[in-house]
Amino acid sequence: MSRFTRRELLAGGAAAGAIGLAGCNAPINSRSRQPRRAETETASPVQRTPTDEEELEDIDQSALDPVDVRGAMYFPAQAYNTYQMWGGYDPDVVERDLGYAEQLGLNAVRTWLSYEFWEEDPEAHEEAVDHFLETAADYDIRPMIGLFEAVGENPTEENLTNTDPLTATGVYSPSDEVLNSPSMWDGPREFVTWFMDRYRDDERLLAIEVMNEPGWWSKKKQFAEAMFEVMVGLRGEVPLTVGSTSMANNADYVEWGTDVIQFHYNFPSNRIQYRDLLRQAITIGAAAPQPVYLTEWQRIRRGRGFASEIEGDEWQPNYASLAPVIHKAGVGNFFWSLMVKPAYVPIQRKLGVISGVFHEDGSVWSLDDARSLKAMSGDDSFEAEERPEWPEWAMAAKEAYRG
Repeated sequence: MSRFTRRELLAGGAAAGAIGLAGCNAPINSRSRQPRRAETETASPVQRTPTDEEELEDIDQSALDPVDVRGAMYFPAQAYNTYQMWGGYDPDVVERDLGYAEQLGLNAVRTWLSYEFWEEDPEAHEEAVDHFLETAADYDIRPMIGLFEAVGENPTEENLTNTDPLTATGVYSPSDEVLNSPSMWDGPREFVTWFMDRYRDDERLLAIEVMNEPGWWSKKKQFAEAMFEVMVGLRGEVPLTVGSTSMANNADYVEWGTDVIQFHYNFPSNRIQYRDLLRQAITIGAAAPQPVYLTEWQRIRRGRGFASEIEGDEWQPNYASLAPVIHKAGVGNFFWSLMVKPAYVPIQRKLGVISGVFHEDGSVWSLDDARSLKAMSGDDSFEAEERPEWPEWAMAAKEAYRG
């Protein structure tokens, strides 16, 4: 497979047009692991005519072609991190949830493995991955599977196993101890080798992601590059990629040999901003031999990005606020998230944010959201009970953060 070079990516407009468009992580300060996206998720203001906004508010999705890659981020509703997903793997839950994804017309999901659980029980992790891929294939869904995660809290025993909706969180992987000691990277290399040896030619996979969002932390980026070298040495038919907060981060990743260009942008302030971002992605995609996917998105938020204060109903899902714009652009994409659950990242949890389409019983938070997402398949017909309510098991978070 031919690949973009760094020079070609920058010439395609990533540096000039999309360098400030980071959709998932950017550092708050040198002492904090959690991102502040207020600066990175805000595009420079551009004067527009009223017809731009009117045009974007009146998109007829039924007149648009289907989007080739239609995906969602997936964790079981009551799994707060990847260790809980794989350590408590329930085949019945996965089969049910991926059935919901099929009902929504999805043909892809994105998720990450757990190095920490693999260390404890590699055979059980492999058995769970095999079932996950088999189930996804039964529903004509191709997963993008990541091996490591750069976002969340340190994977201490307490953080890995915490299920309190007030304090449970995503965890990064591997731990600080491992990340800060290259002499301890042989274990992660063995993990990468295990996965590549078994799955590098597995046609059920859409892509293999080395790490989610390493770009804003030097040590995590160094680690991800080292693990990517192992992946390249064992490269098979399945494309390799890196979870990227912005298009600009890919200037480094294409040098590593990535086969898929990713970018994230969760909370734009308006549709015009998002349309312009997608146009930049399309321009790069037209010039690149690699596919370009928007692998995290959520809704319009009128503030200044990821860490801004919540206004009105912005704490809840609203995929219909962006789905028509993404559909019109035709960009392969993954929304966050398939299942209704409190926010993954602590900074969002404390703002009382909840995301997702499906409750565990198959009802949906919003029929408008479900139909707008389903429309990307070429058919917006969808019926289910609509229930815009917090799950009972998450009520403590609702009462604490939303009142």
